Amino acid sequence: MTEVANVYGGALYELCRDENLSDAIREELSTLQQCFREAPDYLKLLSSPSLPKAQRCDILNESFRGKLHPYVLNFLKILTEKGYIRQFSGCCDAYFDRYNQDHGILSVTAVSAVELNPSQKAKLVERLQKITGKNIHLLTRVDQAVLGGIRLDYDGQCLDDTLSHRMNAIRETLRKTIL
Repeated sequence: MTEVANVYGGALYELCRDENLSDAIREELSTLQQCFREAPDYLKLLSSPSLPKAQRCDILNESFRGKLHPYVLNFLKILTEKGYIRQFSGCCDAYFDRYNQDHGILSVTAVSAVELNPSQKAKLVERLQKITGKNIHLLTRVDQAVLGGIRLDYDGQCLDDTLSHRMNAIRETLRKTIL
């Protein structure tokens, strides 16, 4: 996440928190972030230097006026005018990080070789909540390269209990032993 994303996303969060709008704005940002992932050409259009900034802001007005909270629409316009609209996703991440921090939520990504079933997810969330004392927002991802086991990524940390990690550790131990 860039410094620009931290500054702008953090400023939006602080404004929304002070106005008791942080939940509603979080939902709108999440929806927009998904929409922009699915239609990346829209962001390209908004960052195109061949269109004047005023015209790009008009496009935002036509697309979102009355559909988004004015804070979100104005936020998009500011990013467009400053030439930072391509950092929208990072701004959202900064907003979500601040939101999670204020609400005692820890976002954890669990990576496994196969999809975790609902029971496994529930047990994992329960265990992580006991360990961390925080509410857990669990994201799951399948990566067949892990072969088995699970890797947990959170707060810039990685707890790796996968077969591929164990095999690499054994391989490294053998390499050091042989040399």
